Amino acid sequence: MVRTKELSEDFRKKIVAAYESGKGFKKISKDFEISHSTVRKIVYKWRAFKTTANMPRTGRPSKFTPRADRKMLKEVSKNPKVSSRELQQALATVDVEVHASTIRKRLYKFNLHGRCARRKPLLSKRNIEARLTFARDKVDKDQDFWNNVLWTDESKIELFGHNSRGHVWRKPNTAFQEKNLIPTVKHGGGSVMVWGCFAAAGPGQLTIIESTMNSTVYQKVLEEHVRPSVRKLKLKRNWTMQHDNDPKHTSKSTKDWLKKKKWRVLEWPSQSPDLNPIEMLWGDLKRAVRARNPSNISQLKKFCIEEWGKISSDRCRRLVDGYKNRLTAVISAKGGNTRY
Repeated sequence: MVRTKELSEDFRKKIVAAYESGKGFKKISKDFEISHSTVRKIVYKWRAFKTTANMPRTGRPSKFTPRADRKMLKEVSKNPKVSSRELQQALATVDVEVHASTIRKRLYKFNLHGRCARRKPLLSKRNIEARLTFARDKVDKDQDFWNNVLWTDESKIELFGHNSRGHVWRKPNTAFQEKNLIPTVKHGGGSVMVWGCFAAAGPGQLTIIESTMNSTVYQKVLEEHVRPSVRKLKLKRNWTMQHDNDPKHTSKSTKDWLKKKKWRVLEWPSQSPDLNPIEMLWGDLKRAVRARNPSNISQLKKFCIEEWGKISSDRCRRLVDGYKNRLTAVISAKGGNTRY
């Protein structure tokens, strides 16, 4: 059967005329190729009100006008962080007064929804240019090159800090029951700084940094852990080390030290954690450690070492195999931030 959104007045009159001539609902439905229920509704309406015209409908008409919609969408496009209260004030300038919740519902109709903004490093014009240059220069490197990169980084892991958020299923008025609470302590209850590395073959060594990290301490960490990791992961002679542009990494002292070691270092654009796949492993590590609920710093250190060792070689391989996708994403974003 042919379905239409709105039947014309003349068409509805023909249906009534057919009914008055003695035809039944099924016959009319078949003759006019419309549903049986549509015929019934039109006939019932004519019998009750002696008309087939559209009757006045219930419901309050929308306060939003096409002009108000344009104003609202323009404000959101100009500033996605604008609040519904601020949109209220903007709409008042076009003589539309509505509740903030009404504005939010109206935005939903345009497929605009409130979401937590992602946190990404602030990129200067110089950062953007450097990221784009790096991506364009390296995107054509073969997979063998990336398989022989030793990715390194430091990260801080807090004892309780990552437990500060969470969801519980609870009944009304039970918010403060012990089982529904997430305990907090000042300053996260302490933390540890770790240095780690990995390659396509798997995770390298992870060490706890016991003192304040400076150029001297950093060089000592590299001295003790890079070569053993390179041997463990069976990197080829032409392996490359990656680290970011932290001051202790790029100090004159560290540069001279690396030069004496004759280690090949990957030139790195600043403000680019999305280009370092080890960031994904830090996320894995923190989730795994959090799941074990360490109660003190000693346990935190122990769990970090243990969970790092459990990272699979398949996980590492997939991260490196997909590295060109990161470079392509940077090029597509013209040097800007990516989803990684």
